[in-house]
Amino acid sequence: MKCRHCGSTHMLPFLDLGTAPPSNSYVNAGERHLPELWYPLVIRCCRECRLVQTEDFADRETFFSSSYAYFSSFSTSWLNHASRYVADMQARFGLTEASHIVEVAANDGYLLQYARERGIGCLGIEPTASTAAAARARGIEIVEAFFGEALGEKLAAEGRCADLMVANNVLAHVPDINDFVAGFARLLTENGVATFEFPHLLNMVHEAQFDTAYHEHYSYLSLTSVRRVFEANGLSIFDVETTPWHGGSLRVFAQRGDTGKHPVTAAVAATFSDEQAAGMLSDAFYTGFQAAAQSVRDGFLTFLIESRRAGLKVAAYGAAAKGNTLLNFSGVKPDLLPFVVDKNPAKQGLLLPGSRIPVVTEEFLKAEKPERVVILPWNLQAEIRQQLSYISDWGGKFVTAVPTLTVHP
Repeated sequence: MKCRHCGSTHMLPFLDLGTAPPSNSYVNAGERHLPELWYPLVIRCCRECRLVQTEDFADRETFFSSSYAYFSSFSTSWLNHASRYVADMQARFGLTEASHIVEVAANDGYLLQYARERGIGCLGIEPTASTAAAARARGIEIVEAFFGEALGEKLAAEGRCADLMVANNVLAHVPDINDFVAGFARLLTENGVATFEFPHLLNMVHEAQFDTAYHEHYSYLSLTSVRRVFEANGLSIFDVETTPWHGGSLRVFAQRGDTGKHPVTAAVAATFSDEQAAGMLSDAFYTGFQAAAQSVRDGFLTFLIESRRAGLKVAAYGAAAKGNTLLNFSGVKPDLLPFVVDKNPAKQGLLLPGSRIPVVTEEFLKAEKPERVVILPWNLQAEIRQQLSYISDWGGKFVTAVPTLTVHP
Protein backbone atom coordinates (compact mmCIF):
# COMPACT_ATOMS: atom_id res chain seq x y z
CA MET A 1 0.00 0.00 0.00
CA LYS A 2 1.24 3.49 -0.92
CA CYS A 3 0.23 6.69 0.85
CA ARG A 4 -2.28 8.52 -1.33
CA HIS A 5 -0.59 11.84 -0.53
CA CYS A 6 3.18 11.36 -0.43
CA GLY A 7 3.53 7.91 -2.02
CA SER A 8 5.44 6.40 0.88
CA THR A 9 5.16 2.66 1.50
CA HIS A 10 6.03 3.04 5.19
CA MET A 11 2.56 2.35 6.58
CA LEU A 12 1.60 1.68 10.18
CA PRO A 13 -1.45 -0.44 11.15
CA PHE A 14 -4.20 1.70 12.69
CA LEU A 15 -7.54 -0.13 12.49
CA ASP A 16 -8.77 -3.38 10.95
CA LEU A 17 -12.57 -3.82 10.99
CA GLY A 18 -12.58 -6.95 8.86
CA THR A 19 -15.02 -6.65 5.95
CA ALA A 20 -18.19 -4.62 5.47
CA PRO A 21 -20.50 -3.43 2.70
CA PRO A 22 -20.47 0.27 1.79
CA SER A 23 -22.10 1.99 4.75
CA ASN A 24 -24.59 4.05 2.73
CA SER A 25 -25.61 1.27 0.32
CA TYR A 26 -29.01 0.46 1.80
CA VAL A 27 -30.82 -2.67 0.61
CA ASN A 28 -34.31 -2.78 -0.88
CA ALA A 29 -36.54 -5.03 1.20
CA GLY A 30 -37.49 -7.04 -1.88
CA GLU A 31 -33.82 -7.85 -2.46
CA ARG A 32 -33.08 -9.08 1.05
CA HIS A 33 -32.07 -12.51 -0.22
CA LEU A 34 -29.62 -11.22 -2.81
CA PRO A 35 -25.90 -11.03 -1.98
CA GLU A 36 -24.06 -7.83 -1.10
CA LEU A 37 -20.52 -6.86 -1.94
CA TRP A 38 -18.35 -6.66 1.16
CA TYR A 39 -14.93 -5.01 1.09
CA PRO A 40 -12.04 -5.10 3.56
CA LEU A 41 -12.12 -2.09 5.88
CA VAL A 42 -8.48 -1.60 6.77
CA ILE A 43 -6.94 1.71 7.83
CA ARG A 44 -3.26 2.57 8.06
CA CYS A 45 -1.14 5.57 8.99
CA CYS A 46 1.64 6.89 6.77
CA ARG A 47 4.77 7.13 8.88
CA GLU A 48 6.14 9.91 6.66
CA CYS A 49 3.28 12.45 6.39
CA ARG A 50 0.97 11.01 9.13
CA LEU A 51 -2.05 10.82 6.82
CA VAL A 52 -4.34 8.09 8.18
CA GLN A 53 -6.15 6.41 5.30
CA THR A 54 -8.16 3.42 4.15
CA GLU A 55 -6.71 0.82 1.86
CA ASP A 56 -8.47 1.07 -1.52
CA PHE A 57 -10.54 -1.84 -2.80
CA ALA A 58 -13.17 -0.16 -5.01
CA ASP A 59 -13.76 2.95 -7.11
CA ARG A 60 -15.42 5.98 -5.50
CA GLU A 61 -18.54 5.48 -7.66
CA THR A 62 -19.19 2.30 -5.67
CA PHE A 63 -19.61 4.34 -2.49
CA PHE A 64 -21.19 7.50 -3.92
CA SER A 65 -23.84 6.10 -6.25
CA SER A 66 -26.92 7.74 -7.78
CA SER A 67 -29.03 6.37 -4.90
CA TYR A 68 -26.82 7.82 -2.16
CA ALA A 69 -29.14 8.26 0.82
CA TYR A 70 -27.41 10.75 3.12
CA PHE A 71 -29.34 14.04 3.14
CA SER A 72 -27.92 16.77 5.37
CA SER A 73 -31.19 18.63 5.90
CA PHE A 74 -32.72 15.99 8.18
CA SER A 75 -30.71 17.32 11.14
CA THR A 76 -32.16 20.53 12.59
CA SER A 77 -29.00 21.23 14.56
CA TRP A 78 -26.86 20.85 11.42
CA LEU A 79 -29.11 23.28 9.56
CA ASN A 80 -28.67 25.78 12.38
CA HIS A 81 -24.92 25.28 12.14
CA ALA A 82 -25.01 25.97 8.40
CA SER A 83 -27.09 29.11 8.85
CA ARG A 84 -24.70 30.48 11.48
CA TYR A 85 -21.74 29.65 9.27
CA VAL A 86 -23.07 31.71 6.35
CA ALA A 87 -23.82 34.66 8.62
CA ASP A 88 -20.38 34.47 10.25
CA MET A 89 -18.51 34.22 6.96
CA GLN A 90 -20.47 37.12 5.48
CA ALA A 91 -19.58 39.29 8.46
CA ARG A 92 -15.93 38.24 8.69
CA PHE A 93 -15.03 38.45 5.00
CA GLY A 94 -17.43 41.17 3.86
CA LEU A 95 -19.38 39.03 1.41
CA THR A 96 -21.91 40.97 -0.67
CA GLU A 97 -24.31 40.38 -3.55
CA ALA A 98 -21.29 40.71 -5.83
CA SER A 99 -19.49 37.84 -4.06
CA HIS A 100 -19.51 34.23 -5.16
CA ILE A 101 -19.67 31.16 -2.90
CA VAL A 102 -18.90 27.66 -4.18
CA GLU A 103 -19.69 24.69 -1.98
CA VAL A 104 -18.05 21.38 -2.79
CA ALA A 105 -20.24 18.46 -1.72
CA ALA A 106 -23.29 20.71 -1.53
CA ASN A 107 -25.50 17.70 -0.78
CA ASP A 108 -29.18 18.73 -0.75
CA GLY A 109 -28.55 22.46 -0.56
CA TYR A 110 -28.63 22.51 3.25
CA LEU A 111 -26.07 25.39 3.39
CA LEU A 112 -26.33 27.28 0.13
CA GLN A 113 -30.01 27.95 0.76
CA TYR A 114 -28.87 30.44 3.41
CA ALA A 115 -26.47 32.12 1.00
CA ARG A 116 -29.34 32.57 -1.48
CA GLU A 117 -31.51 34.05 1.30
CA ARG A 118 -28.80 36.68 1.85
CA GLY A 119 -28.56 37.46 -1.84
CA ILE A 120 -25.05 36.04 -2.25
CA GLY A 121 -24.35 34.31 -5.56
CA CYS A 122 -23.60 30.64 -5.13
CA LEU A 123 -22.87 27.40 -6.93
CA GLY A 124 -22.95 23.87 -5.58
CA ILE A 125 -20.84 20.94 -6.72
CA GLU A 126 -22.37 17.57 -5.87
CA PRO A 127 -21.68 14.20 -7.55
CA THR A 128 -24.62 12.17 -6.21
CA ALA A 129 -27.78 12.48 -8.29
CA SER A 130 -30.24 12.02 -5.42
CA THR A 131 -28.93 14.89 -3.32
CA ALA A 132 -28.17 17.10 -6.33
CA ALA A 133 -31.83 16.85 -7.35
CA ALA A 134 -32.91 17.91 -3.87
CA ALA A 135 -30.61 20.95 -4.05
CA ARG A 136 -31.95 21.97 -7.45
CA ALA A 137 -35.47 21.75 -6.03
CA ARG A 138 -34.38 24.53 -3.67
CA GLY A 139 -33.38 26.66 -6.64
CA ILE A 140 -29.64 26.11 -6.23
CA GLU A 141 -27.46 25.69 -9.30
CA ILE A 142 -25.58 22.41 -9.12
CA VAL A 143 -22.69 21.01 -11.12
CA GLU A 144 -23.20 17.27 -10.83
CA ALA A 145 -19.62 16.02 -10.80
CA PHE A 146 -16.74 15.01 -8.60
CA PHE A 147 -14.50 17.97 -7.82
CA GLY A 148 -10.81 18.15 -8.61
CA GLU A 149 -8.15 20.21 -10.30
CA ALA A 150 -9.61 19.89 -13.81
CA LEU A 151 -13.07 21.05 -12.74
CA GLY A 152 -11.56 23.90 -10.72
CA GLU A 153 -9.63 25.09 -13.77
CA LYS A 154 -12.70 24.77 -16.00
CA LEU A 155 -14.91 26.83 -13.71
CA ALA A 156 -12.17 29.46 -13.26
CA ALA A 157 -11.83 29.74 -17.06
CA GLU A 158 -15.58 30.37 -17.20
CA GLY A 159 -15.19 33.31 -14.82
CA ARG A 160 -16.70 31.50 -11.82
CA CYS A 161 -13.86 31.95 -9.33
CA ALA A 162 -14.93 31.85 -5.69
CA ASP A 163 -14.51 34.41 -2.94
CA LEU A 164 -15.48 31.67 -0.49
CA MET A 165 -15.28 27.93 -0.98
CA VAL A 166 -16.98 25.60 1.48
CA ALA A 167 -16.03 21.97 2.07
CA ASN A 168 -17.92 20.49 5.00
CA ASN A 169 -17.22 16.84 5.80
CA VAL A 170 -15.88 16.07 2.34
CA LEU A 171 -12.08 16.29 2.62
CA ALA A 172 -12.11 12.84 4.22
CA HIS A 173 -14.30 11.48 1.40
CA VAL A 174 -11.96 11.92 -1.56
CA PRO A 175 -9.64 9.18 -2.84
CA ASP A 176 -7.24 11.57 -4.62
CA ILE A 177 -6.72 14.16 -1.92
CA ASN A 178 -3.97 15.96 -3.85
CA ASP A 179 -6.14 16.49 -6.93
CA PHE A 180 -9.06 17.59 -4.77
CA VAL A 181 -7.10 20.24 -2.84
CA ALA A 182 -5.41 21.51 -5.98
CA GLY A 183 -8.86 22.28 -7.36
CA PHE A 184 -9.42 24.81 -4.57
CA ALA A 185 -6.16 26.58 -5.37
CA ARG A 186 -7.32 26.86 -8.99
CA LEU A 187 -10.83 28.16 -8.28
CA LEU A 188 -10.21 30.68 -5.48
CA THR A 189 -9.89 34.37 -6.25
CA GLU A 190 -6.55 35.96 -5.38
CA ASN A 191 -7.53 36.64 -1.78
CA GLY A 192 -10.36 34.12 -1.57
CA VAL A 193 -10.94 31.84 1.40
CA ALA A 194 -11.66 28.12 1.57
CA THR A 195 -12.95 26.51 4.75
CA PHE A 196 -12.79 22.78 5.43
CA GLU A 197 -14.61 21.06 8.27
CA PHE A 198 -13.69 17.51 9.20
CA PRO A 199 -13.67 15.28 12.29
CA HIS A 200 -10.42 15.69 14.18
CA LEU A 201 -8.34 12.52 14.35
CA LEU A 202 -7.23 13.53 17.83
CA ASN A 203 -10.79 13.19 19.14
CA MET A 204 -11.40 10.01 17.13
CA VAL A 205 -8.58 8.31 19.02
CA HIS A 206 -9.18 9.84 22.45
CA GLU A 207 -12.93 9.07 22.35
CA ALA A 208 -12.68 5.62 20.71
CA GLN A 209 -14.77 6.85 17.77
CA PHE A 210 -13.86 3.89 15.58
CA ASP A 211 -17.36 3.83 14.09
CA THR A 212 -16.53 6.95 12.06
CA ALA A 213 -14.42 4.60 9.93
CA TYR A 214 -16.10 3.40 6.74
CA HIS A 215 -15.18 3.01 3.10
CA GLU A 216 -16.49 6.45 2.10
CA HIS A 217 -13.99 7.96 4.53
CA TYR A 218 -10.72 7.63 2.68
CA SER A 219 -8.79 9.81 5.16
CA TYR A 220 -8.79 10.54 8.91
CA LEU A 221 -7.35 13.96 9.42
CA SER A 222 -5.14 15.94 11.74
CA LEU A 223 -4.00 19.52 11.21
CA THR A 224 -0.48 18.12 10.89
CA SER A 225 -1.34 15.96 7.88
CA VAL A 226 -3.71 18.52 6.35
CA ARG A 227 -1.06 21.25 6.36
CA ARG A 228 1.31 18.99 4.43
CA VAL A 229 -1.36 18.17 1.86
CA PHE A 230 -2.40 21.80 1.48
CA GLU A 231 1.11 23.21 1.13
CA ALA A 232 1.96 20.61 -1.50
CA ASN A 233 -1.09 21.64 -3.55
CA GLY A 234 -1.10 25.43 -3.46
CA LEU A 235 -2.97 26.29 -0.25
CA SER A 236 -1.81 27.74 3.05
CA ILE A 237 -3.64 27.60 6.39
CA PHE A 238 -4.25 30.89 8.20
CA ASP A 239 -6.78 30.01 10.90
CA VAL A 240 -8.40 27.05 12.63
CA GLU A 241 -11.41 26.66 14.90
CA THR A 242 -12.83 23.74 16.82
CA THR A 243 -16.49 22.73 16.57
CA PRO A 244 -18.45 20.05 18.45
CA TRP A 245 -19.72 18.35 15.27
CA HIS A 246 -19.13 14.66 14.64
CA GLY A 247 -17.53 14.15 18.00
CA GLY A 248 -15.20 17.14 17.68
CA SER A 249 -14.17 18.71 14.38
CA LEU A 250 -11.74 21.27 13.04
CA ARG A 251 -12.72 24.12 10.76
CA VAL A 252 -9.61 25.03 8.81
CA PHE A 253 -9.33 28.34 6.93
CA ALA A 254 -7.06 28.30 3.89
CA GLN A 255 -6.01 30.67 1.14
CA ARG A 256 -3.96 30.48 -2.02
CA GLY A 257 -0.32 30.03 -1.16
CA ASP A 258 0.81 32.41 -3.92
CA THR A 259 -1.53 35.38 -3.44
CA GLY A 260 -3.44 35.10 -0.16
CA LYS A 261 -2.89 37.89 2.35
CA HIS A 262 -4.93 36.82 5.38
CA PRO A 263 -2.72 36.90 8.50
CA VAL A 264 -2.03 33.64 10.30
CA THR A 265 -3.74 33.47 13.70
CA ALA A 266 -2.29 32.12 16.94
CA ALA A 267 -4.87 29.30 16.84
CA VAL A 268 -2.89 27.53 14.12
CA ALA A 269 0.28 27.16 16.20
CA ALA A 270 -1.79 26.28 19.27
CA THR A 271 -3.52 23.40 17.46
CA PHE A 272 -0.22 22.07 16.14
CA SER A 273 1.11 22.22 19.68
CA ASP A 274 -1.90 20.27 20.99
CA GLU A 275 -1.36 17.55 18.40
CA GLN A 276 2.33 17.31 19.17
CA ALA A 277 1.65 17.14 22.93
CA ALA A 278 -0.81 14.31 22.30
CA GLY A 279 1.91 12.33 20.56
CA MET A 280 0.49 12.48 17.05
CA LEU A 281 3.96 12.67 15.55
CA SER A 282 4.91 9.32 17.07
CA ASP A 283 3.89 5.77 16.14
CA ALA A 284 2.61 5.04 19.64
CA PHE A 285 -0.40 7.34 19.21
CA TYR A 286 -1.79 5.12 16.44
CA THR A 287 -1.01 1.59 17.60
CA GLY A 288 -3.53 1.25 20.47
CA PHE A 289 -6.66 2.11 18.54
CA GLN A 290 -7.51 -1.44 17.50
CA ALA A 291 -7.89 -2.50 21.13
CA ALA A 292 -10.13 0.50 21.82
CA ALA A 293 -12.44 -0.48 18.95
CA GLN A 294 -12.66 -4.04 20.17
CA SER A 295 -13.51 -2.84 23.68
CA VAL A 296 -16.44 -0.77 22.36
CA ARG A 297 -17.65 -3.72 20.29
CA ASP A 298 -17.50 -6.08 23.26
CA GLY A 299 -19.39 -3.67 25.52
CA PHE A 300 -22.11 -3.17 22.90
CA LEU A 301 -22.57 -6.89 22.28
CA THR A 302 -22.67 -7.62 26.00
CA PHE A 303 -25.41 -5.02 26.43
CA LEU A 304 -27.55 -6.46 23.61
CA ILE A 305 -27.19 -10.05 24.80
CA GLU A 306 -27.91 -9.21 28.43
CA SER A 307 -30.92 -7.11 27.41
CA ARG A 308 -32.37 -10.01 25.45
CA ARG A 309 -31.84 -12.37 28.38
CA ALA A 310 -33.59 -9.85 30.65
CA GLY A 311 -36.56 -9.64 28.29
CA LEU A 312 -35.92 -6.00 27.39
CA LYS A 313 -36.98 -4.80 23.97
CA VAL A 314 -34.16 -2.86 22.28
CA ALA A 315 -34.39 -0.65 19.18
CA ALA A 316 -32.09 1.92 17.60
CA TYR A 317 -32.45 5.41 16.22
CA GLY A 318 -30.56 6.83 13.25
CA ALA A 319 -29.71 4.77 10.17
CA ALA A 320 -26.32 6.44 10.08
CA ALA A 321 -23.11 5.30 8.41
CA LYS A 322 -21.33 5.18 11.77
CA GLY A 323 -24.10 2.95 13.08
CA ASN A 324 -23.57 0.55 10.20
CA THR A 325 -19.86 0.35 11.03
CA LEU A 326 -20.67 -0.49 14.65
CA LEU A 327 -23.33 -3.05 13.77
CA ASN A 328 -21.29 -4.86 11.14
CA PHE A 329 -18.08 -4.95 13.16
CA SER A 330 -20.11 -6.32 16.06
CA GLY A 331 -21.95 -8.86 13.89
CA VAL A 332 -25.37 -7.62 15.04
CA LYS A 333 -28.46 -8.87 13.20
CA PRO A 334 -32.23 -8.34 13.70
CA ASP A 335 -32.39 -11.01 16.41
CA LEU A 336 -30.54 -8.65 18.74
CA LEU A 337 -31.74 -5.34 17.26
CA PRO A 338 -35.04 -5.77 15.38
CA PHE A 339 -35.41 -2.28 13.88
CA VAL A 340 -33.86 1.16 13.54
CA VAL A 341 -35.87 4.38 13.25
CA ASP A 342 -34.92 7.20 10.88
CA LYS A 343 -36.74 10.39 9.92
CA ASN A 344 -35.34 10.38 6.36
CA PRO A 345 -38.02 9.01 3.99
CA ALA A 346 -35.28 7.97 1.56
CA LYS A 347 -34.13 5.36 4.11
CA GLN A 348 -37.47 4.23 5.51
CA GLY A 349 -38.56 0.85 4.23
CA LEU A 350 -35.00 -0.15 3.36
CA LEU A 351 -32.62 -2.52 5.15
CA LEU A 352 -29.32 -1.53 6.68
CA PRO A 353 -26.36 -2.77 4.63
CA GLY A 354 -24.83 -5.91 6.06
CA SER A 355 -26.97 -6.34 9.16
CA ARG A 356 -30.23 -6.26 7.11
CA ILE A 357 -32.01 -4.53 10.00
CA PRO A 358 -35.18 -2.78 8.72
CA VAL A 359 -35.42 1.03 8.78
CA VAL A 360 -38.82 2.20 10.02
CA THR A 361 -40.70 5.39 10.84
CA GLU A 362 -41.00 7.02 14.22
CA GLU A 363 -44.62 5.85 14.43
CA PHE A 364 -43.32 2.28 14.57
CA LEU A 365 -41.20 3.21 17.58
CA LYS A 366 -44.24 4.65 19.35
CA ALA A 367 -46.21 1.49 18.67
CA GLU A 368 -43.48 -0.92 19.82
CA LYS A 369 -42.41 1.06 22.91
CA PRO A 370 -38.93 -0.45 23.36
CA GLU A 371 -37.39 -0.17 26.83
CA ARG A 372 -33.99 0.81 25.35
CA VAL A 373 -33.25 2.99 22.33
CA VAL A 374 -29.65 2.94 21.08
CA ILE A 375 -28.66 6.26 19.51
CA LEU A 376 -26.37 5.24 16.65
CA PRO A 377 -25.43 8.79 15.49
CA TRP A 378 -24.12 9.68 18.96
CA ASN A 379 -22.90 13.03 17.60
CA LEU A 380 -26.57 14.08 17.42
CA GLN A 381 -27.40 12.70 20.85
CA ALA A 382 -28.77 15.93 22.35
CA GLU A 383 -31.07 16.58 19.39
CA ILE A 384 -32.35 13.00 19.29
CA ARG A 385 -32.94 12.73 23.04
CA GLN A 386 -35.03 15.88 22.89
CA GLN A 387 -36.94 14.68 19.81
CA LEU A 388 -37.73 11.31 21.41
CA SER A 389 -38.09 12.46 25.00
CA TYR A 390 -41.53 10.81 25.13
CA ILE A 391 -39.99 7.34 25.45
CA SER A 392 -39.73 8.04 29.17
CA ASP A 393 -43.54 7.81 29.24
CA TRP A 394 -43.24 4.02 28.97
CA GLY A 395 -40.01 3.77 30.97
CA GLY A 396 -37.72 3.83 27.96
CA LYS A 397 -34.08 4.88 28.26
CA PHE A 398 -31.46 6.00 25.75
CA VAL A 399 -28.22 4.13 25.17
CA THR A 400 -24.95 5.12 23.50
CA ALA A 401 -22.11 2.73 22.74
CA VAL A 402 -19.23 5.14 22.09
CA PRO A 403 -16.81 5.71 23.78
CA THR A 404 -18.22 3.26 26.34
CA LEU A 405 -21.62 1.62 26.70
CA THR A 406 -23.85 4.04 28.63
CA VAL A 407 -27.51 3.72 29.61
CA HIS A 408 -28.64 7.29 30.15
CA PRO A 409 -30.96 7.99 33.10
